[in-house]
Amino acid sequence: MEYVSLIKTPIEAELSRFNALFDSTLQSSNPLLAHVIAHIRQRNGKQMRPMLVLLVAKLCGQGQVSDTALHAAFALELLHTASLVHDDVVDESAQRRGQLSVNAAFNNKVAVLSGDYLLSTALVQVSLTRHLDIFKLISVLGQELADGELLQLANVSNPTLSEEVYFDIIRKKTASLFAACTKAGALAAGASDEMVEKMRLFGEYLGLCFQIKDDIFDYAPNAALGKPTGNDMREGKLTLPALYALRHTPDETALQWASRVKEGEASSDEIDRLVTFTREQGGIEYAICRMEDLRRQALTLLEPLPGDDLKQALVAYLSYVVEREL
Repeated sequence: MEYVSLIKTPIEAELSRFNALFDSTLQSSNPLLAHVIAHIRQRNGKQMRPMLVLLVAKLCGQGQVSDTALHAAFALELLHTASLVHDDVVDESAQRRGQLSVNAAFNNKVAVLSGDYLLSTALVQVSLTRHLDIFKLISVLGQELADGELLQLANVSNPTLSEEVYFDIIRKKTASLFAACTKAGALAAGASDEMVEKMRLFGEYLGLCFQIKDDIFDYAPNAALGKPTGNDMREGKLTLPALYALRHTPDETALQWASRVKEGEASSDEIDRLVTFTREQGGIEYAICRMEDLRRQALTLLEPLPGDDLKQALVAYLSYVVEREL
């Protein structure tokens, strides 16, 4: 299942234009900043979010992708990257996908200022779209991402085990970015209001699937994932699998472990036991079922669209998010 190639194929020419814009813009004569940018670009990844913007723009634009879409894709990628750099400082993370985080490779001051530089560059790029709705969309996205992170921080000390709060957090801190990508692509193509909303909702479902899948990874005993099993609990976070297990099978000892996780006082042994409890009580299976339900809702939105390679690329994108192993 080589989903990434299926996703890339219909937009290869547009990706080349995007990368040329990226290379020509993200440069600096400041040696330290240039070093940080080079460090960040070592983990460029698969460019999944820019590809999402370009796919929707081309689908809604009758095969054409405007410069407006390219600048929007670049702005969203920079905003996302800046948020990750800042998040690593907040979380005191030493690694980001198997590579030293900026704060670990340099220091917190350099990381914060570099994140600010990327964020400011994102604003320059969104201004070049000359599209007021896209400017508003990306501005609001910045608020949503920060709101989601603050809500998550506030929830760490909240003794309530609420699935509703969990979905509110991931909708803001993760799904909002995917929804902005799909909506920006549709707006850049001049799509109808109905189509813009349909694409936005597709992106939201996609983003919810992405975060649930990420949270499932945290219960997998696999060092290749780039973070240790139970890492979320070590940060005081209880995600969907654990929330289900604790609610579905009330166990006084497990509830005490969960309370200590929330208080930041759980030992490694208690976290390991809570992870095992979550697995044994069907927490992983429940999270997978919720993710698959969201996947079906996203696919329903695509069904009426023309059955060409762009639609199939979006289907492949969704499959990649749900079925990825890393």
